[in-house]
Amino acid sequence: MDERSQRHGPPERRPGLSVGRVFGVPVYLNASMLLLAVLVTWLYGSFVRRQLELSPVAGYVVGFGFVVCLLASVLLHELGHALTARRYGIGVRGITLELLGGYTEMDRDAPTPKVDLLVSLAGPAVSLLLGLVAVVATVVLPDRTLLDQFAFQLAFSNVVVAVFNSLPGLPLDGGRALRAAVWALSRDRHLGTEVAAWVGRVVALGTAAVVALLTWLEITSPIGLVFMLLVAFTLWQGAGQSIRVARVSRRFPLIDLDALARPVYSVPTGTPLAEAQRRGVEAGRDQDVLGVADAAGRLVALVDRVAADAVPPDRRPWVTVDTVARGVEGVHTIPVGLTGEQVIRVVQTYPGAQYLVTAGEDVIGVLHVADLAQLLEPNRKLNK
Repeated sequence: MDERSQRHGPPERRPGLSVGRVFGVPVYLNASMLLLAVLVTWLYGSFVRRQLELSPVAGYVVGFGFVVCLLASVLLHELGHALTARRYGIGVRGITLELLGGYTEMDRDAPTPKVDLLVSLAGPAVSLLLGLVAVVATVVLPDRTLLDQFAFQLAFSNVVVAVFNSLPGLPLDGGRALRAAVWALSRDRHLGTEVAAWVGRVVALGTAAVVALLTWLEITSPIGLVFMLLVAFTLWQGAGQSIRVARVSRRFPLIDLDALARPVYSVPTGTPLAEAQRRGVEAGRDQDVLGVADAAGRLVALVDRVAADAVPPDRRPWVTVDTVARGVEGVHTIPVGLTGEQVIRVVQTYPGAQYLVTAGEDVIGVLHVADLAQLLEPNRKLNK
């Protein structure tokens, strides 16, 4: 259970099936939850059936009821994050419930370490409160009854969730709290993220080691081993992603649209492709973006270089640039004066392969997203 902030735009993946809104926050159900629902219904249903001598059908109905209670617990945990974030002016895109818990997606990061800390710890605080209420119910209710079993399992699961999520490593909530602390001390958010992410990898390895030891001692089942190893793997992956995000974010100040934008060399509409390419070579601008201008000299389309190269050379004198060009109406514009972070926000809000860089009403160049990605991650191999 973690908070995933998309500071600069919408989520990169679809969150899942929409199941409604709670306090105005959209709630989604990931398909992986079906696996968890079946697994918990079967395991818990079999356990309760043996303990209380129920029929198989009754046992599995009880098991499914426990799944619903678990989902409600996860939802309340995530609402703790979401409502606290909204309290401090951070927009919440939605809550997604999935196999390993859930996550709250926000439209930006916390503005200060204090807010980051409060938002991070709100979820575990809700889980701990739910666990304590369930503990009280377990003590009060008669032993070996259905309600007693429900209360005990909810107490156990919520307390475990609260404690585990408080471990100081990203992507866990405790990792965000650690990041806030390092951020407050160093005044460097990126350093806080990297420190908490590396600690998160230690937590992932420790989780795998502990569950392997418990399995070797026959304290946990093979199914529990597989599930917890999946948790450890997810933690490792999440920590690695946090490290990558921190390193990329450090390079935002390097984004200079004046330098990144490729110049546009325009030819009149109706110009043969071969002629346009010849003029570009003669002018020494064959590496520029080839554009198509109307009679008034306004840029109306951009030539697709791949499509142009696919035209056989002997056909290019007979094919106009318009044939291998796309209109600029669907190409989003980015003002040249934006900061690096603002550029990233535009790119993530309006995904595309290229953007028109403008100064006032004039197009001064074209930003290719591949160039931006290469600047932010120079050592990463990009798919061509």
